[in-house]
Order: sequence, then structure tokens, then C-alpha cells
Amino acid sequence: MDKPEERWMSRAAVLTREGRVLEATRAIQEGLGMLRAKPADPPIPPRAAPRAKWLSGIGSLVRTRALPIEDAIVVEPASAVEPASPVVIHSAFEAATHHHGGLTRRFKLFVPSRPAASPMLVVMLHGCTQDPDDFALGTGMNERAERDGFLVLYPQQSRGDNPSACWNWFNRKDQRRDAGEAGFLADLVRTVVQRHGIDPGRVHVAGLSAGGAMAEILAAEYPDLFAAAAVHSGLPAGAAGNVPDALNAMRGGRPKPAVTAVVQAARVVPTIVLHGDADTTVHPANGDAVVRAVLGRSTRPATPQAATVGATPRYTRTRHVLDDGTALVEHWVLHGAGHAWAGGRAQGSFTDPRGVDATDHVLRFFDEHRR
Repeated sequence: MDKPEERWMSRAAVLTREGRVLEATRAIQEGLGMLRAKPADPPIPPRAAPRAKWLSGIGSLVRTRALPIEDAIVVEPASAVEPASPVVIHSAFEAATHHHGGLTRRFKLFVPSRPAASPMLVVMLHGCTQDPDDFALGTGMNERAERDGFLVLYPQQSRGDNPSACWNWFNRKDQRRDAGEAGFLADLVRTVVQRHGIDPGRVHVAGLSAGGAMAEILAAEYPDLFAAAAVHSGLPAGAAGNVPDALNAMRGGRPKPAVTAVVQAARVVPTIVLHGDADTTVHPANGDAVVRAVLGRSTRPATPQAATVGATPRYTRTRHVLDDGTALVEHWVLHGAGHAWAGGRAQGSFTDPRGVDATDHVLRFFDEHRR
């Protein structure tokens, strides 16, 4: 047993059998933090640029940190006759704090320099040991937002609430509508939508690993808030209710859902699922389980289309299509891929620059769905 994930899983299991639940919880949280991927290349240093006034902010929310200067767009003056200083138009990537339901979390919001009228909002939930800056860098989501004029919200888990900065997807109290972390995140999203003129029919949520599991919870609990969801290397909503169940689910064991039965609804949040079949952190069986969970919540039948197999590197894509031609679920099995955001930048953690571009396909799927 020489793999680090096997060592901390074994330790957590022993502690659980001995009745030392708090220590077992800490073991799994610390273990998840040990699995941080190492970047292949050093980050690109920021380049110098003139100081300038921020032209777009985040409404009445308090700004605590500004976007690095390399994200400024410099527009030269049209006239070359009279000397003048360049006009600098900034996109904004600023941090603030939100309070709701007894919880307090920081977040960052990316506002493009030229937002679309009634823009789309993409909520990005990071994985364990990550933070908004790391997740934004690894996925390249802010660059796509600047290009297409939508906003990106990055809630940040507190290490005081989870030592490895994991969203607490395995706690029942954080899985229910209007309660715990799920309720907090929904309230934060509603606040941003209201203050920034977001199109309420184009609010989407995406997440990686623990963030993917929490994204699935939000999609299951708030079909009236989210138009579509993306679950990358995550788990189905309610897969665990405590640390031992979480260990079992992550290793590919049968999930132990909440006692309440699955409620079928007229509207289910369409979901794109991406999972590497060589993932040793969250077993790929969980990707299949997310697909089944989404289909199981729907009262409308969805027909699986013929799978598409890509090459170099290989993948298999299956679309489950409703009678109106829209995809309720799109499932990507990434052959040979591990626990990482596909097509991401090497400078970010938990990224795999090879293969399909997950960011592109997530945004394409979001563009296909409105609430």
C-alpha cells in the first residue's frame, strides 16, 4: 500500500472503527489536500502597465483586492497629433465577503471590460486545496468571459470550515435547500444576479471534484435558479452523509443516499458530466452515478444517442436527449485521464493540458440551455 491516497484512506478507516470520528474527518480532509497536482511550468510573471482607474466593479459589494494588471486592456488614443495618455479599460477580478445563514465566505467575481447586455453568469466551485485564483488560472474561464462578455463567480471555501478547503458535500446539513453551504451558495448567487443585471435564465454552475459534487447538489436542490450544470470529476448529490460514506463513495462503492426519496420534477437542470476513467481520487463510477441521478430526477424520458469516440487522446461522449431535441445529460468519459480539469493550463493545480478542452465544452453546453 504505497499510494498516498491508499494510506490516508486506510488511516481514516481505522480511526472510524475505533470511534474516533473527528480524527477520521481530519484524516480525510488532510488526505485530500495531499493530492494536489504539481504544475508543469512556472506561472507567467505579470508585465508592467500604467496605473489606471477601475471602470467596472461589483456594485455595492466591498472590493478587497484588484485584478492583476496583466488583465488590463490598453486602447491607444485614436489621434496621433496631440500626445495623450493611453485609455486603459480594465476587466475586474475582485474579492469580497458574503454573509448568510450564519455562514461567512469570501468570493471573487470576474466582470469583463465590456459585459453583454443582460449577461450570463457562470458559478465556478473549486476543488480541495484550490482557491479562486488557482481555479481561474487552471480553467482559463476568465479569458473566455472577457471574450464573450459574461461574468464568473468564484465562491471560496474557508479553511476554518474545512482544513483542505473542500466544499463539505458529504455533510447532510450542507446538502439541503436553504440550509448549510448549499443555502449559502444559492443566496450568494441570487445576490450577484440582482446586483449585476444578470439574465436570470442564464445562471449556470460548474465544479471540479468536491466542487463538482457541490455543483450537483445545487443543481438538484435549485432547478429554479440554475439553467445548466457541469460536474467534472465529482460525485452525485447525497452520495455520502459522513466521512466513512465519503471514503466509500470516492473509492467507487455504492453511494448511501439520504433517507428521503428522489423527487422527480417537471424541470431538471441539464448537466454535462466529465470524468477520467483513470481517476484514482474519485472513482469514475461516480460519473456514471451522476448521469443516473440526473436522469432519475426527470419525469421526461431521455434517449441516449450513439456514443462518439474521439482519438488522441480518446474519449467517449453520450448525449441523453429529450423529445424536443435538447440534451438533458451529456456524458464525457475521458480515457486515460486522471483527477484533473481536461484541457486546462499547466500553471493551475489539478489540470491536464492534454485532451478535450473542458472549458470550451462546458460553455458550449451552457449556451444550449436557458431556464
